[in-house]
Amino acid sequence: MDALDFTGRSVVVTGGTRGIGAAIARAFRAAGARVLVCGRNQPDVTDDYFRADVRDPYQAAALISEAVRRHGRLDVVVNNAGGSPQVFADVASPRLHAKVIELNLIAPLHVAQAANAVMCDQPGGGVILMIGSVSGVRPSPGTAAYGAAKAGLLHLAASLAVEWGPRVRVNTLVVGPVGDDAAAAETVAMGRAAAPEDVAGACLLLASPLAGYVSGAALAVHGGGEWPAYLAELRTRA
Repeated sequence: MDALDFTGRSVVVTGGTRGIGAAIARAFRAAGARVLVCGRNQPDVTDDYFRADVRDPYQAAALISEAVRRHGRLDVVVNNAGGSPQVFADVASPRLHAKVIELNLIAPLHVAQAANAVMCDQPGGGVILMIGSVSGVRPSPGTAAYGAAKAGLLHLAASLAVEWGPRVRVNTLVVGPVGDDAAAAETVAMGRAAAPEDVAGACLLLASPLAGYVSGAALAVHGGGEWPAYLAELRTRA
């Protein structure tokens, strides 16, 4: 039996219409899963799409209900929707701070609550994954509210894992630079930024039986991490 075969499984990916979320959705589909993605903007392909702003608890609950309606159950939720513009904290508006925290921390909680209500009562339980960030475990100048929200997401996942286990496993992926980031090639141990597919592969692993005893954990998906600035000279010699 292939532990990474998700045939017949039902998966929801928030923010799954582009970027990392789209790669996660593709990976689960390729593994046989039935996937429902959501976003605020409708993509060209709509058969596996549900329009929802997950900052609204009622829309978050409607997303989960729609997945169950279409697929009969819910096995995996990936809380991927998030992000923030680059704005220094001393000039960012209170409204921006509130919206960033709402999207990156409160919205995943809304989705997770709705998902747990389904998963806790179905055979096999379920898995909830939070897409976190290295911004939540180190200083995040220019995106302070985002970093704080991602730090909160780590704590939230750890707490939910305790509250909702053993029926529901909850884990966080601590993701480093993704995409075409030239600076990452010079600072990250792996010599490159992550591809969206790298994050997707880690999601498959954590959602699979191979990680069946992993809950409340934070998996670093950051290519080994960044060299400290004070060791820059040493880095050039390595």
